[in-house]
Amino acid sequence: MLRAAAAPVRARAGPGPCSTTIPRVSIYLDNNATTRPLGPVADAMDRANRELWHNPSSIHRPGQAARGQIELARKHLAALIGVRPRFITLVGSGTEAIDLAVRGTLQRFIAAGPATPPSIITSRIEHSAVRELAEAMQTQGRCRVHWLDLGPDGVVTVDAVARLLDADPHAALVSVQWANNETGAVHPALDIAALCRARGVVMHCDATQWVGKMPAPPDEAPRLPDLVTFSPHKFHGPKGVGVLYARAGVPVSPQIHGEQELGRRGGTENTPGILGAGVAAQLALAWLADDAPRAGIAALRDRFEGLVLAGFPGAVVNGPRDLPGQPPGTLRLYNTSNIGFPRLEAEALLLLLSERGVCASAGAACSSGSLDPSPVLRAMGVPAHIAHGSLRFSLSRETTREEVDAAAAIVIDCASRLNASMAGLPG
Repeated sequence: MLRAAAAPVRARAGPGPCSTTIPRVSIYLDNNATTRPLGPVADAMDRANRELWHNPSSIHRPGQAARGQIELARKHLAALIGVRPRFITLVGSGTEAIDLAVRGTLQRFIAAGPATPPSIITSRIEHSAVRELAEAMQTQGRCRVHWLDLGPDGVVTVDAVARLLDADPHAALVSVQWANNETGAVHPALDIAALCRARGVVMHCDATQWVGKMPAPPDEAPRLPDLVTFSPHKFHGPKGVGVLYARAGVPVSPQIHGEQELGRRGGTENTPGILGAGVAAQLALAWLADDAPRAGIAALRDRFEGLVLAGFPGAVVNGPRDLPGQPPGTLRLYNTSNIGFPRLEAEALLLLLSERGVCASAGAACSSGSLDPSPVLRAMGVPAHIAHGSLRFSLSRETTREEVDAAAAIVIDCASRLNASMAGLPG
């Protein structure tokens, strides 16, 4: 059922009488940006703040009690992708995990003193944490970047990776996401990992939108990319925690020096966040044991798309769509819909939806506030008049049919109103 709007929450904005009214969201369809922490997750964090606040690096009993709970959480996070806990490094965010994987790997090659900077193979549809890092390192002369050509619907193909590896046999790193955060497009990460392994090239995979949403097959650990990064706040865990899996024998230079995390990442651990992340991993692993809930969310997503496309002629879905009979998540994440409203402005539509209690996003939440169309959609070749008016709607385990139906009606109404208001404008 729909979540009724609660009384506004008033938060003091510094000294003085000023306050900010924060309305409660009625229909939240921005779950690829972040998800609501589940009750047991919040309980674990509260317990950590109250009872396990001691420094986990201390040798006294309270400190070691905190250490023991961190290691238990590490075990649960490792189980979510089917690897051993000792290969898991806990950091402060998914972005930091990506930075450690990419920069830490390339620094090993730089330190070896090659005649030319090492090169990285990646795509322009990666999250900005990868895309902009690669661009910045190239600008600094730290590496060269080879950009992958995209297949249909913005999917990276194994052949495209092979072509660039053939062109540069000395490539140091391939970085390809598992699923796109904006369109939900699923990439053949395991097949690309097999190619890289056969070529002796390290592969990093940004699995932030995959882990916790899709199960890990029992035989996945030997097939995983060398470096996998993800963040628990995408599967109903807390923000402030990121995870890096690094295969044994894959050297990664630390970016924050210290003794924690076996020297791979310094800094006192965020015990409440890590414990909450461990509980979120446990709950996700149990939820993923049954295929039916994922199929149910896919059906809600498809229902939402069908209603919107029928109610606003001309609207289009950006990215791939699973074929009839395919399991949810084969070509596109079952919870993600990217819909283009031709000739509308995404920012204006988002504001209208927000006023009506519907939360969505224009591309990645990290780039909100930009009036430019999504770099991902541009790289996919989506026409400008569609890219400018494209919104991402992303569901979660908690999304209901009532919310989907109500949201679709609001989206149609807001888009129609905005379309009517722009009808008389030039261009």
